[in-house]
This record gives sequence, C-alpha cells and structure tokens, in this order.
Amino acid sequence: MLQKLTIQNYALIDNLEINFDKGLNILTGETGAGKSIILGALSLILGQRAESRYFFNQQKKCVIEGAFKITGFHLNTFFEDNDLDYDGETVLRREISADGKSRAFVNDTPVTLTTLKQLGEKLIDIHSQHATREINDPDFQLLVVDGVAGHHELLGGYQSKFRTYKKSLKQLDELIAQNDKAKADLDYYQFQFDELEKAGIAADEQEGLEKELATLNNAEEIKRNLLGAHYLMHEGETSAIIQLREAGQQLLTIERYTPEVEELHERLKSTLIELKDIAAELENIEQRTFTNEARAEEVNTRLSMLYNLQKKHRVNTNAELLEIQNDLSEKIQQAVFGDEAVEKLQTQIAAERQKLEDIATTLSANRAKAIPVIQEKVLANLTEMGMPNSVLEIEQTTLSPQPPKGGAENAKAGNPPSGGLGANGSDAIRFMFTANKGHALADMSKVASGGELSRLMLSIKSIIAEYTALPTIIFDEIDTGVSGEVAHKVGQVMERLSQNLQVITITHLPQIAGKGKSHYFVYKDNSGSTTYTRMKKLDDNERVLEIAKMLSGDNPGESALQNARELLAG
Repeated sequence: MLQKLTIQNYALIDNLEINFDKGLNILTGETGAGKSIILGALSLILGQRAESRYFFNQQKKCVIEGAFKITGFHLNTFFEDNDLDYDGETVLRREISADGKSRAFVNDTPVTLTTLKQLGEKLIDIHSQHATREINDPDFQLLVVDGVAGHHELLGGYQSKFRTYKKSLKQLDELIAQNDKAKADLDYYQFQFDELEKAGIAADEQEGLEKELATLNNAEEIKRNLLGAHYLMHEGETSAIIQLREAGQQLLTIERYTPEVEELHERLKSTLIELKDIAAELENIEQRTFTNEARAEEVNTRLSMLYNLQKKHRVNTNAELLEIQNDLSEKIQQAVFGDEAVEKLQTQIAAERQKLEDIATTLSANRAKAIPVIQEKVLANLTEMGMPNSVLEIEQTTLSPQPPKGGAENAKAGNPPSGGLGANGSDAIRFMFTANKGHALADMSKVASGGELSRLMLSIKSIIAEYTALPTIIFDEIDTGVSGEVAHKVGQVMERLSQNLQVITITHLPQIAGKGKSHYFVYKDNSGSTTYTRMKKLDDNERVLEIAKMLSGDNPGESALQNARELLAG
C-alpha cells in the first residue's frame, strides 16, 4: 500500500507531500490542474525514464520518494535475491540531477533502474484510459487466467524447466553441427594428429636441444677455455693451488704464536679443498666435451622439424603444439563417437520434454477450470455496470508444434520439435467479446467502445485483485465514456475492489467520487508570481462542496449540495 508520496522539483510541483489511506482514494480537479503530473512523478519511482526538461527548477535536482507498506505481500524473496534489506515499511526514492543523471534507492540502498522497476511492478498497477489495449495482449489474457487458476508455484516450476529445455535444444543443435563438421574434417584432423604424434613431442624438449646444439657447435672453444682454467688453477708452476699450499705452510709456522692465524689457516685449507674440487670438475667437463658433427646434425634436424611444426600451426612452443595435438584428438573422438553424445542428449531432452508435457497438462486442466469462473464474474460485473448483453468467451487452444531448427536433417537426427510447448505451457488463450446482443464474438478492441473497454478492464482487474496479492492499483480516468447510473455502478465496483487492496482513482464523475473513503483535490495555485500544482485532502464539508461543483459548476445551489450529500451517504 502506498502510504506517502513526496515530490520535489517536478513539472509544476516545487514541494508536495501526500499521505494516502487504505481503501478507495479519490483524486479530482480541473483538467490541467496537475493530476497527471502526480502520476508522472509516481511513475519515476516505478522505474520510468526521466528527462530533466520536466524539472520545475533546472538548477536543482528532482527527488521523488514513496513510502509503501508491504507486509503480507510475500516480497521477502525479492529483497533477498537483490541483496536488499527487507522492511515492512519500504521507501523507494529516485533522484534525478539537472544533467539527466539518475540514482535510485530502496530503503537507502542504491539499486539499478531495472531493479526499481521490477519492485515497482509488484507494488503498483497503473491503469489509464489509454491502457485498454493491454486487454488484447495474449500474455495479459493468459496472466488473468493463471491468476484465477492460482497455480503460481507450478507455473514457476514449469517456466524454470522450460528454460533448461530450450538450452538443451540449443546445445543439441550446436552438438549436431559440431558433429557434422567433425565428420567432414575427420581425414584432415587425422593427418595433422598423426604428424604431431609421430613427432613424439615433449614439452621441455626444445630448450634442452637448443642448449646441446650450442655446446656441440662451440666444443673446441669450450675445451680450450676449460683446459686454460684448469692449468691456471692446478698444473702451472705458479698455479693457484700451489700458491695457496705455500701460503698455508707460511701460516702453519706461526699459528702457534697467534691464535687468530690458526682460524685463518683452517679457512685457507677449506678454500684449497674447494679449489681442488673445482679444478677436478673442470677437467671432467673438458674430457666429456668433444666435437661430434653427427650428433650436431641430428640435433639440428630435430630442432628444424620442431620449428617447422610450430610455424605450420602458428605457435611458438612445444607446449602449444601439444595443446593442438590434444584438441585434434578431441575432434577425432567427437567425429568417431559424436553420434553417441547426440543420442545421449536426445534421450535427456526427451525426458525433459515429458516432464514439461506432464506439468503443461496440469496447467491446462487448471486453466480450463478457471475460465468459466472468469467468464461468470466478468459478465456479472458488466451487467452491474450497465452492459447486460455482454458475452465473453475465453478460447483455450493448444499451441501448434514448430519444426525443429536445422530443417529435415535435424529432425532426422532426432531433434524433437520445440513447438506445442511454450514458455507458459501448451495453451494459447484468446478473449472473444461482444457488448451487444446478436453480434458475433471478436477481439475486444474491434467490438467495444472506449467506455465499454474501460468497464471491461475494470471488471477484469477486480477479478485479478481477488486472486493475486497486489498492494495498490491506480485508475487514471478509466471512467471516460460512462455517466449517470452506469457511473454509479462503476463506482460500486471500485468500492468493492478497494476491500481487497488500495485503490487510487482519478475521476471527473461525482458518482465515483462519492464512493471514496478519502478524497484529494488537485489544483493550481496562482496566488504568487509562479504557478504551482497543489494537492490537499478534503474534509467532509469540502467533499460535499467539491462533488456539488462536479455536479453543477463552480457555484452549486442547494439542490446540488443536497445531491452531493446523498452521493456521499451512499
């Protein structure tokens, strides 16, 4: 329920705060006073796009805030799914700056405009005189039937399974296409795979071969330098080892006199041992190093083969070649065993479809039971509102199967048709109507006037309100085209509708205005240099006067005042 609406800097409104009541709330005022402006501001916190040119003051931001009481409307899951703090009294706020930038909040938590719109659709249904085209929308007609059928959880489960089913069908199309391509390219894939497999590639092979080839190509220089280093360290008359040994003898003769020298002598002996070990290693490496033109040619040939394979497959390393080899192996496996994968997925899809068909059968049965209820209630409401000759028939037919994607070949492959089942089951719903005796049934837009469509939509909305939890519904002058006793009956239907939810109605009809629990008057304030749109809640005496003016003009007589009192008395 909408408890309070605050509007700042929007159109003709500089600052306005409105508190709404439960039940039937009436908004009246002269044409152009700003009733639609208030609805326009309200639509902003319901996710509508905004333009800064509608601002009252281009130098200030526009702020619209609505406080809603949402306890009992099962919105906890929505708040959890969107990571929002749930509160029984929830505040939606929209801030729009002069440069057009917009921010949205739910309970002071920033949200996207999409989230705001999704929540707004669960809180308020705005229905205007121009929205009667919605009644011809097949999705809306199905929504009405499903609302009365009361199988929300069952339908939600079906829709979830249907999305999975459609993904499986898409996956099957892709798998069949991949399978066909793999079969067509099998010989090419096999040739490339055999070439790589025959090469016997190792991931770290290339680096080792390149190092070995560098050694083989520079063997003479390596041996020469190793021999030179070994000679300087060990074999020469003034080699490092001989000189260190002599230095050790010098220290040995004096270490008994100087304790510090003993430690240094020990360190020198360790160094001498390490140096002898290095010299020995150098000698071993030198002896293992030799010129081998045959091995160099062998390594060079192997590297050339690896380089050519890398160039052919446009990669730089053996690891990447191995990845290509594995990918080719998978493609070959798909070509060889792809039919098995297709058959397995087809079996899965058939099982998914069977489950969908079972649920769709139950949905269809529920809808078939709901249809007579809707027809009866709608016609009863229409009779009450002055349309006793109306006839409404709701056709329930089965969706036609559609051929599978990929044509006949795909069908032969076992891909089942996706038709016969839709996102909401296997039914197509169509409302057929006539408002006049003896006239053929047709789509409602073709056989009903604007006033008749308004009453028809009001009747349908009142039925939806009985079966679904919608906190607030707003009617924007949908009483256009009705008057007299019919207007009185329309007001009774709205009054009855308001027993189940909050109703806010913008009207020019005194018969409807008299049915309201609360009455708000919208007017232009021209007292200053700038015109403002204002709104106030009328007390009992003010209501009598306002309805009397609606009956007879700005200066109502006693008879009009008495008539107004009678309308308010019911």
